[in-house]
Amino acid sequence: MSLNPFFRYDVDLEALTDAMWAFVTDPRPTRNERPVVKALDDMHPDSVEVMEAMLLDGTEERADVAAYVGAVFGGQLTSNQ
Repeated sequence: MSLNPFFRYDVDLEALTDAMWAFVTDPRPTRNERPVVKALDDMHPDSVEVMEAMLLDGTEERADVAAYVGAVFGGQLTSNQ
């Protein structure tokens, strides 16, 4: 993601995937207090909606979350799980 030619954001794709996967698989309402929710709400609010949809859809594979992260934030991710 780049806002202009002078600045570039560096996204830790694996860490973001892990954090989003933890949200998607957390059955407790307190999942909304996870740092990933705040971070995404500040930087890419649509991703919070996607995480909620994945949760409701019952996403069962970390690879599905990794594919989303890779598509939106760039790079290729391989799922370890």
